[in-house]
Amino acid sequence: MSNKDKAHPELRDIPSVDEIIEHFKGSMTNAPYTLYIQIVRQTLDIVRKEIRQGTLSKNIRNTTFTLIGDALEETSTSNMQNVINGTGIILHTGLGRAPVSKKLVDNAMAKVYPYSNLELDIKSGKRGERTHHVTDLINAITGSESAVVVNNNAAAVFIMLNTLAEGKEVIISRGQQVEIGGSFRIPDVILKSGCKMVEVGTTNKTHLSDYQNAITKDTGAIMVAHTSNYKVMGFTHSVDLSDLGRLARKKRIPLIVDLGCGAMADFQNLNLPNEPTVLSYIKSATGVFSFSGDKLLGGPQAGIICGKKTLIQKIHQNPLYRVLRCDKFTYAILEQTLRTYVTSTSIHTDNLTMTLFQRGASKLRKIADKILKQLSSKIIKKYAVEIGTTEVEAGSGSLPLEKISSIALIIKDGMKPSELSRKLRMTSPPVLGYIHGNQFHIDLKAILPHQEKSLLKVLQEVLV
Repeated sequence: MSNKDKAHPELRDIPSVDEIIEHFKGSMTNAPYTLYIQIVRQTLDIVRKEIRQGTLSKNIRNTTFTLIGDALEETSTSNMQNVINGTGIILHTGLGRAPVSKKLVDNAMAKVYPYSNLELDIKSGKRGERTHHVTDLINAITGSESAVVVNNNAAAVFIMLNTLAEGKEVIISRGQQVEIGGSFRIPDVILKSGCKMVEVGTTNKTHLSDYQNAITKDTGAIMVAHTSNYKVMGFTHSVDLSDLGRLARKKRIPLIVDLGCGAMADFQNLNLPNEPTVLSYIKSATGVFSFSGDKLLGGPQAGIICGKKTLIQKIHQNPLYRVLRCDKFTYAILEQTLRTYVTSTSIHTDNLTMTLFQRGASKLRKIADKILKQLSSKIIKKYAVEIGTTEVEAGSGSLPLEKISSIALIIKDGMKPSELSRKLRMTSPPVLGYIHGNQFHIDLKAILPHQEKSLLKVLQEVLV
C-alpha cells in the first residue's frame, strides 16, 4: 500500500478479485469471461476512488459486492431488447426502421434453420445464386426485367454508379444533391464510386436542355436522386422521368435512379399519403432503380436494385457485389415480405409495416379508451392523463411532407416531462414517447396489440 493509501485504511476492506469471482461465478455465464473480469476491475477502481474521496467509508465490503453484482447483471443482459414505440413514427431509424411481424420472422427463420439452399439449385444439385430467391418476386411487383440485392440502399447507389460510370461523368441536377442520414451525401458517393459529378440546373429549376447540354463523350450516366427527406416548394421546375429516360435512351447513356423509400403498395388507394410506386417509375423510363428494403416495403435492411436486365447483369458481375451482398437471414425475411404483396392494394397482414400504416384513428381511439379505463381515477387526476388527436410522420425520410392522423395518451401534469421520459425508458420493456408543448405523449400508431398490456402495466408502475 502506498503512503497515499495509508491514509485510507478502509481500502483493506475491499474484497479481492479472486473472492469476487468465486462469489459470482454462477452468474458470469452470458458474456465472454474476460469482459466480466474487466467489469469487476473497473468497478473496484470506482470503489477505491470513492474511498479516497471520502464519499464511501462504511459497509465497504457489502457495498462493493452490491455494486459489482449490479454491474455484472447489466453485462449479462442483452443490449438489444424489445421496446414499446410510442413516438408514432412507424419507420423509426433508431428503433430499426420497418417493424417486422413475429409470424413473418418465424416463417423466415424456419427456412434457414439449420441449413438452407441459399446458394444451391435443388433441382439440378448445382451451385445456385442467392438473388434468385427474390428476383421473380421483385420483377412481378415492380415490372422490372431483373433485380439484384445488396445490404442497403446506400450500397445500391454506390455499386450502380461504380459499375456503370466509373472513370466517367455523372450528370445530376443541383436540386437533387441530397444528404440522407449522418454521412450519405450524393456528391460524396458519386466521388467515392470513382465518378465525376457534373451539376446541371439550379437548386429550384432544372430543364431537359440542361441535361442535353451537359452530355459529352465522357458522360457515363444520368442520375436522378429522389428527394425523399425534403421537398423544394414554390417557383420550381424539374424534368419528368419519362423525358429524361427518352434522352438517356437516345444518347445510349445509362439512367440511374435512386428512389429512396420505394413504395410497392398503392398508398393513394389505401387512403394513405400518396407516394408513386416503384412500378410507376419503371413504366416511365428504362434504366436501373434502387430503393430500401426497410422503409415503405416493410422488410429487412437491404438495397434493392431492379430494372433493365443488361445493366443488372453488369452490376451483378461487379466484384463489389460480393462485398455488398446480403446474408441468408436478410434474403429469408425479404422473400417473406415480398410475398405479402398479393396486389398493390391487397397486402397480407403479416406485413406489419403496412398493417400499422392502415390502422386508422378511430381504431386507435378505441385502444386509448380501453387503456384509460384501466388506469385508476387517482392516476388520471394526478397526472391529468387525456386522449388527444395527433399527426405523425412515416419516418426515415419517407413521405417527408405528409402527416398521418393518430391518437395519443397525453400526460399533462404530475411530473416533469423529461423526468417521465427517463423513467419510462428505464422500465421493462422501455416505453418511448415524445415531449410536445411541455406535455408527454405516448402515441399509439406504432404500438402493437400484444404490447397494450405491457404499456398499461408500465404506466401503473411509473405513474404513482
